[in-house]
Amino acid sequence: MDRFPGFERRRVKTSGATIAMVAGGRGPGVLLLHGYPQTHACWHRLAPALARDFTVVCADLRGYGASSKPRGLPDHSGYSKRAMAQDMSELMEQLGHRSFHVVGHDRGARVAHRLALDHGERVASLTVLDASPTLRMYEGTTQSFARAYFHWFFLIQPAPLPERLLAGRAREWVLARLGRGHAGLAPFPPSIRREYVRAFSDPRTVHATCEDYRASASIDLAHDRSDRRRKLRVPVLALWGSEGTVAACFDPLADWRAVARDVTGRALGCGHFLPEERPRELLRELRGFLARAKAR
Repeated sequence: MDRFPGFERRRVKTSGATIAMVAGGRGPGVLLLHGYPQTHACWHRLAPALARDFTVVCADLRGYGASSKPRGLPDHSGYSKRAMAQDMSELMEQLGHRSFHVVGHDRGARVAHRLALDHGERVASLTVLDASPTLRMYEGTTQSFARAYFHWFFLIQPAPLPERLLAGRAREWVLARLGRGHAGLAPFPPSIRREYVRAFSDPRTVHATCEDYRASASIDLAHDRSDRRRKLRVPVLALWGSEGTVAACFDPLADWRAVARDVTGRALGCGHFLPEERPRELLRELRGFLARAKAR
């Protein structure tokens, strides 16, 4: 079943990676970035409807899905959010979008945040889903957060320990991560679960995604600390799940207002996976926000 009807599938080479993506629709560009342990398929309930008003680009992050998976470097810079954001800036330029909106969930929100910091002249608006800024989350880590997000601290362990422990356990690990919310696996059709498991069964993906987390706990924090006094100028929409760990352990609205000048947002009645748990509500929020952002 084609979950992105009418969308074009492409692989686009950037200076640091080859990015797999689908694109469809007509109008201003909107870049959608997925989280862990997912692929661009997480947008299957949202992208076709959003494409009625926008040109929607759903990309696999470097190291995920069908995108290329460079070997990690000693300083983890190959998976810094700066490098991953550079991929997306170059991707959108090659697709003809000099300016575009960006929406990121989970890991994608961290790439999107860096994209807005490093390429603010190109980002028309930023939407972040179920995430507070990385630096805030590490500096605000509590026992309850560490228990709920234990994978943050497991995946950052030096290679190859996490890679070896996850080898051959793609299905068990992916379904455990997807099913951790109050809705369990219900929001994920079997075909989508199989897609995520298939993508994660590649040992290169396991290594790359560990590098993503290692970068977040090292080089990304250095970049974020150096930019601590810089506030985003683009409009920001922050949405999060009222039943999720982010809501329980952080204050996303306050956290994003600490790093951006213009922030609106609210909780949706769901867990972590907003695009799949509350697609219609998320679509309404996005359409309203993007219309306001366009009018500025």
